[in-house]
Amino acid sequence: QVQLAESGGGSVQAGGSLRLTCTASGMTSRRKLMTWFRQVPGKEREAVASIYTGGGTTNYAGSVQGRFTISTDNTKNTAFLQMDDLKPEDTGMYICAAVPPPYGASWHLPLSYKYWGRGTQVAVSS
Repeated sequence: QVQLAESGGGSVQAGGSLRLTCTASGMTSRRKLMTWFRQVPGKEREAVASIYTGGGTTNYAGSVQGRFTISTDNTKNTAFLQMDDLKPEDTGMYICAAVPPPYGASWHLPLSYKYWGRGTQVAVSS
């Protein structure tokens, strides 16, 4: 049974940093696409950053480019999201998603993912 577990959320002031961790268990493939989504009440789920653990290719939403960094570790079962220079508009529930190959049409579409975590809350105050 595949499970995704997120941690690292919290409350910070604008300009601060947080590091989120998503650990996947039960996925046999070392190659996978792992993505962080942000959910805000009343808005569509937004893809923030993704990483293909096999080759290391990353993608970022324009709103976080240059401030967030996604990475993985040697196990290829963990995705980290380093969030620097946080802004109030970064507030939301950060949810991890993953899918083994073959991959879907686009990294930013929720329909491309097979597995989801429960999320970790991030709150940024001005």
